[in-house]
Amino acid sequence: MLFVLVGAAVDIRYTLSAGLGAALMIFLGLLFRSVGVQICLLVTSLTGKERLFCTVAYLPKATVQAAIGSVPLAMGLSCGRLVLSVAVIAILITAPLGAIGIDMTYKTLLNKEEQS
Repeated sequence: MLFVLVGAAVDIRYTLSAGLGAALMIFLGLLFRSVGVQICLLVTSLTGKERLFCTVAYLPKATVQAAIGSVPLAMGLSCGRLVLSVAVIAILITAPLGAIGIDMTYKTLLNKEEQS
């Protein structure tokens, strides 16, 4: 329901005009997020492959973007359409990127442990 409501509020033409700059900002954010994940996992007993998988698994973001992306627009702020457009672009980039990344890497990066 949340995604339907956000989708209904999106102006596709405005979203497309935000395009390249918004996408670059999203990828820069993903880069910093990935570095942050790696830093947080330094003190764990995870292997390098498991840490890499955690980074891949942390890429998809949609729920928070959908939940708060339209708030500035609803508040009447002048940046509302831009914030909503960037939130939608983030969903469109990160959700499939994460889903495909997880599906393509889990078999090689994770090992199933035998239970004792």
